[in-house]
Amino acid sequence: MMDKNDPQARKPLISYIILAVMVILLLNTFVFPALLARQVKEVGYSDFLSWVDTGRVSEVSLEQSGDQIIFLATDENGKEQIYKTAVFPDDGLRARLEAAGVRFSAQIPTRNSPLLSFIVSWVLPIALFSLLGRALMGQMNKRMGGGMNVMNFGKSNAKIVADRETGVTFADVAGEEEAKDALKEIVDFLEHPDKYAGIGAKLPKGALLVGPPGTGKTLLAKAVAGEAKVPFFSISGSEFVEMFVGMGAAKVRDLFKQANEKAPCIVFIDEIDTIGKKRDTGAGIGGNDEREQTLNQLLTEMDGFDGQKGVVILAATNRPESLDPALLRPGRFDRRIPVELPDLAGRKAILNVHAKHIKLGPSIDMTEIARATSGASGAELANIVNEAALRAVRMGRSEVLQEDLMESVETVIAGYQRKNAVLSEQEKKIVSYHEIGHALVAAMQSHSAPVTKITIIPRTSGALGYTMQVDEGDHYLMSREELLSKLATLTGGQAAEQLVFGSITTGASNDIEKATKLARGMITRYGMSEFGMVALETVNGQYLGQDASLACSPAYAEKIDDQVVALVGQARAKADQILKQNESKLHELAAYLLQKETITGEEFMRILEGKGE
Repeated sequence: MMDKNDPQARKPLISYIILAVMVILLLNTFVFPALLARQVKEVGYSDFLSWVDTGRVSEVSLEQSGDQIIFLATDENGKEQIYKTAVFPDDGLRARLEAAGVRFSAQIPTRNSPLLSFIVSWVLPIALFSLLGRALMGQMNKRMGGGMNVMNFGKSNAKIVADRETGVTFADVAGEEEAKDALKEIVDFLEHPDKYAGIGAKLPKGALLVGPPGTGKTLLAKAVAGEAKVPFFSISGSEFVEMFVGMGAAKVRDLFKQANEKAPCIVFIDEIDTIGKKRDTGAGIGGNDEREQTLNQLLTEMDGFDGQKGVVILAATNRPESLDPALLRPGRFDRRIPVELPDLAGRKAILNVHAKHIKLGPSIDMTEIARATSGASGAELANIVNEAALRAVRMGRSEVLQEDLMESVETVIAGYQRKNAVLSEQEKKIVSYHEIGHALVAAMQSHSAPVTKITIIPRTSGALGYTMQVDEGDHYLMSREELLSKLATLTGGQAAEQLVFGSITTGASNDIEKATKLARGMITRYGMSEFGMVALETVNGQYLGQDASLACSPAYAEKIDDQVVALVGQARAKADQILKQNESKLHELAAYLLQKETITGEEFMRILEGKGE
């Protein structure tokens, strides 16, 4: 929003005012007098005298400059017209005018055309100011994000899309079978309302789609409209937020009015948490009157419209814990539909959907790509397929190969390869031992995922190398033994540096952060400590990074810190022990990695098991 006290914001307004004044002055000086002057015709002095004698002249005056005579006379058609002629030395002119009964004075005749005078005096100035005003308002509208159009105040910005224009059906949505099943009933109700009315069932007024970003919530809403072949209203929660109090509520009213006129239809509100946050329970301190008025109007409208008309409200959010309870009660959003990250089968289906329009090579294994992308959203999987196609073009190929897909997975996970990053031989050697330390500790533990790739090629994410581990399938639960193995693997890189070089580097900073977070979670949330089944930490933002905050006294916080240090220390001791017992393999594998820069999990296991290179 533009601040009226901002000097940068005032400069354009002042400039437009100065420009308008200059244009008006120029028009008054040159244009308007010229338009009026076009009515005056010039004749010779002899014609003037002849017309005086014949009685055609009725009024005469001398121009202010004194060098021209302006007179009013009738033309050949008998219509009055203003004429002018040059002044000629004539002492008998006054007597001649008196004899002919001609009026003469020092004032110029002002009997101009009424229509032209009205246009010049009123129409042109008003039109000019209107154009300047529209230009000024247009500039202010752009600077303030489009919110200054007075004619649109209280109008909804919802985009109305006809069913044939959505272009999306449930066939285009993969990996969210449970969510699709929950929405298919709504589609069936819109298509066959009599079947439900006969038994007395009512259409759910609203369905709330919740899940992490990029999982396809908006796509699902479009698919519902596409399947039901009904109009689709799409609007973001932020579009209800206005600088003027009451405008958001007016937009809500207008949206529901349009929806009732187009019923049956789908109304989709994206990021509903923008206007649906919990209302302030204090005495108005820190509240937001405009947002709360908008929310109150939304609640009223959802109560007021008739569900039998076939208006379904779909909304999406990745912050359901912040929504007002009144919005979530039955009768408003009757259904809460989770749209979670896809599992292995879902990831494979999503990859196949996005690969339909990509020219693939003959040996593509989407199952391998799906295994390597555990925890990826649908949007990230679509990006992986697109990155693979772009890489194939860069490499001069006409089709996408398996290596393009695997490299795009690494690009999304760790960034692009830093081709200009040149490490010294000593640094490359340290990174090689660091990554082999991770891989070796992981391989020698029974509860670790298999190692699939090790590289020491720097990436744009800041990683100088990384070790990739991929589970054979989806893993929803992790035991304490598995978490301890993961902790030991995270400490293996720095343990290898200490063992071989007698010192440590900054390369383990990311490992330390992950190990600390994991150990703290084991103690405060997973009940894997002496505290037992006690929650000492709360998770905020389930779908937005899971930020945690302590929910205990300072005395317990100190004990938690001590146990975190002890737990990570135990994991580090385990890693030290594994590396000392396999020091010869550590040197052999690190030397091989230093030479190749990138090795596969098969190469790693072959050397580890003593089967040669």
